[in-house]
Amino acid sequence: MNTAVRAWLMAELGTDTDITDLTARYTRLRTARAVALEVLRERLAVMRAQPTSVTVTNVVAVNFTANLAAYERQIARLEAGDPPAPDEEDQTGPDSIGILQLRERPRR
Repeated sequence: MNTAVRAWLMAELGTDTDITDLTARYTRLRTARAVALEVLRERLAVMRAQPTSVTVTNVVAVNFTANLAAYERQIARLEAGDPPAPDEEDQTGPDSIGILQLRERPRR
């Protein structure tokens, strides 16, 4: 795993993620996207096994539903290919379709 892949994984998974664990997963799975998806799915499974909310009357109320939704959105985004991982092939060859961003022109 090179430094670009390591940096991409740390940006997706957080800086407190264990590098040796990521390296072992990358050796086994061979792509940064697969590593990120595996780690995020494990984190999501752990959160689903816990209660989504805890309330102590007149003291505190904690709700983790938004965290579950955030993990699900991040997983869906990675499955859709966004953002591109540094170890993936460049999709801008002569036979590929480019992306064109449209912007509204200012009115006169």
